Order: sequence, then C-alpha cells, then structure tokens
Amino acid sequence: MPLQIIRQDITKMRVDAIVNTTNGEMVGYSGVDLAIHTAAGPALDEECAKLPPLGLGQAVITGGYALPCKYVIHTSGPRWYGGLQGESVLLRSCYVESLKLAVRHGCRSVAFPLISSGVYGYPKDQVLKFAIQTIAEFLRDHELTVYLCVFDRESYTFSQKLFHDILHFIMDEAGKDDIDEADSDWYIEEGINKADDMLQRSQTVVLSEIISTPIAGESLREYLKHRDKSFREMLFDLIDKSGMTDVECYKRANVDKRTFSKIKSGKGYRPSKQTAIAFAISLRLDLDQTQELLATLGFTLSRSSTFDKIIRYFIHNGNYDIFEINEALFEFDQNLLGNL
Repeated sequence: MPLQIIRQDITKMRVDAIVNTTNGEMVGYSGVDLAIHTAAGPALDEECAKLPPLGLGQAVITGGYALPCKYVIHTSGPRWYGGLQGESVLLRSCYVESLKLAVRHGCRSVAFPLISSGVYGYPKDQVLKFAIQTIAEFLRDHELTVYLCVFDRESYTFSQKLFHDILHFIMDEAGKDDIDEADSDWYIEEGINKADDMLQRSQTVVLSEIISTPIAGESLREYLKHRDKSFREMLFDLIDKSGMTDVECYKRANVDKRTFSKIKSGKGYRPSKQTAIAFAISLRLDLDQTQELLATLGFTLSRSSTFDKIIRYFIHNGNYDIFEINEALFEFDQNLLGNL
C-alpha cells in the first residue's frame, strides 16, 4: 500500500531511503539521529561534515553506507513552542521536502520516523495524524510507497475518545453491556493477542449472512444474479456509478497503481480482504454493499473478528477516512487497509 504505519526500527528498513530527523549540524547527537549515524558507520559522519548547516524545515540527501538503504534524507524538525512560532509549517516542510528529494532521486520507497515527536516536544496527540495527512496529500500526485515507523507506543497518543468508542462498539456486538478498567484489560489481553487467529478464521464466507443482506428493493432472484459478477466487474461498475476516476479511487483506497492494474487486467488476480475493504471505503459503501462486494471474493465482515468489528464501526458511523481507520487498526494491532 502507498502509506503504511508500522512498528519497526527505522535503521532496519530495507527501502530506497530513510529519513533522519536531525539538527542543523547533522552530527547524530541523540535519538533517531544517533541510531542512524551509528548504524551507517563513520562514512556518514564524514559526508555530513562536508555539508552546509541545515535550516529548519529543510532536507538534504546522503548515502546510506552500512544501512540497508541506498540513501539517508536528513531533515531538521522544529521544537514545539506552543504552536506560536510556525511549528506546523516547518514540520510540514520537513515531510514535503524529504518526499520531493526521494522522488527526485528515483526512490520508490521511503521510511519516516515521527519527526519532532521526541525531545523536540511536538504534541503526541497531533504528530501521527499530522504526518499521515501531509504524506497522504503528497501521494495524491505521486506513486511512492511510504512507511511511517513508530518504534513504540510512547511516540504518539491515539485518540482516547475514539479508542473507547470503538471498544464500546466491539463490546456491544459481543454482548457485554458495561466496560470498566478490567474489561479493557481483558480485551487487550484476550482480544488483541488473538486477533490474527480471529482474522484468519473470518476469511470464509458465512453464506447465511450474505443471503440475509440483500440490497434494499431487490428480489432474491436479482440479488442472486449479482452473485455471478466477479469482484473486478462489480468494482468497476461501482467506480463508474461513483463518478470517480480510476486514479481517484485507488488513491483514496490507499492502493498502489500496480495492484490496481492487476485487478483491472482481469487475469485472475485475487485481492486480499484488506484490499477489497479499502475499495469499499474509497467508494463509501454501506455495510450491505460492502458485504456484497466482499462476497464476490468469498469474504464477509463477521461479528467475531476484532478487525471486522473495527471496520463495521467506521462504516456504521459513516466515517470513510481510510487513514483514520488505519490509525485505529494500528492501535488495536490489526492489519491495515490497502494492498497486501
């Protein structure tokens, strides 16, 4: 997928370029900066020493040396002074200028840390969302795979209101009326840790659930007739009806051009459940329409999988922001939407 949030040490990323959040001197004092300089070896220090000082919001590119990437893009992030000194403008510039350098040097993949999220004090409740919004905007006009590396949960703060709203929705569907602190602990321990197993078991279609959700106004004969449509046929019918272009649709779905071309070619490519749901989100389908699209691939949204319940929550509430959905999936340790 074009934009992925992952928990990973950025120095271990096998991409074309990684981004280093640094200071004007680029000497690797602490944090991500120190880790990257240490992993790259003394040759990176020598190259950086030959470069002019780096201004706030600017970016410069060097070799990757001993790192498993070709390039390191260095950018100088702002310190937080209450938002009164243009911090958001400078932070946006860090991301955009780094992305421009990556494109200019022919990179197809780049990994970012959460710039200014550490000792520079940018508010943790804003930093992840800001990065996602800025990168997503850039990707509307560029074909590039971008990874946001979140090393640990201390690096950002997920919306606690949204977390508890989703948690209540999940518990309601599970038949639990009240959620106290113990319930939350039970969920995190029992639910999240078993999420992969539940997701795997939810891949098989429950035929009775599909048949019980026809589109309003359709006869059973018409409904079953639609079952003859392939995923590809139904997807492109829906895109035509939406008025979107193909590019708009796959960009909004966080799916890359290559995957979309495989689907469009009609040569038997079978997208994953995450990819199919991503298109449902892009097309703003309701729950019944989403179930119908998934059924063409033999999938369904069940009531037993954490992943499925989170998707149902967002569709139920009419929230089709795929990046906010992915933030929530990331927080609950689930696979993200897009091409997998």
